[in-house]
Amino acid sequence: MTTYFIQILQGLLVTLGVSLGALVVAAVLGLAGAAAKLSPYRWLNWVGDIYSTVIRGVPDLVWMLLLYFGGQILINDIFEAMGYRSGPQINPFVAGVLTIGFVYGAYMTETFRGAIMSVPKGQSEAGWAYGMSRFYTFRRMVLPQMVRFALPSFTNNWLVLLKATALVSVIGLADITNLAKQAGAAARGDIPGAAIIFMAFAGFLYLLISTISLILLRKAEARYSVGVKRGEF
Repeated sequence: MTTYFIQILQGLLVTLGVSLGALVVAAVLGLAGAAAKLSPYRWLNWVGDIYSTVIRGVPDLVWMLLLYFGGQILINDIFEAMGYRSGPQINPFVAGVLTIGFVYGAYMTETFRGAIMSVPKGQSEAGWAYGMSRFYTFRRMVLPQMVRFALPSFTNNWLVLLKATALVSVIGLADITNLAKQAGAAARGDIPGAAIIFMAFAGFLYLLISTISLILLRKAEARYSVGVKRGEF
């Protein structure tokens, strides 16, 4: 049994890798989406609205299957049309990171948009009046204040994203969930209730990561809330 537990722990590294990689992708797309929705250009508003609305309206599992298996079929068809037998295979890890990041970038879009709108506009206008560029004003004045408004929703998005990484098991990636499922199947005849035991262990690992994340993110919230009056945050 110890061997199976060790194998599942090895999947912890894959889960953390997918989670953190997807978080970076989601944060970048979220900032881009928020910028599009707040842009003075109407066509960018439409792009931001379509992205956040369509992506959030389709289940994560559907996107995972569509982008991984559908993407592989599309690549193969393109290469076959060019005279090749098949195209290059999509890396499951890269597919998992990009798909989950793409999906949760839509949620981050709304998080960052609301946070930016919570910063008084007069501060940006003051920066522009002093001759600062829009990018410099955002980086030095808006972004530091935006963080404290975004952190509560950012925390929720991260916890949901973390749990969503279990979906990479359906594309064959050896994460916590996939290895726990394999361990339960392999030990079914030798260990009574093996499937329940190993899945419970997988659940414990997710809970452990979530708890540590909450502790760290709450400390970050407290740090960015220094000097803020109660009820203002």
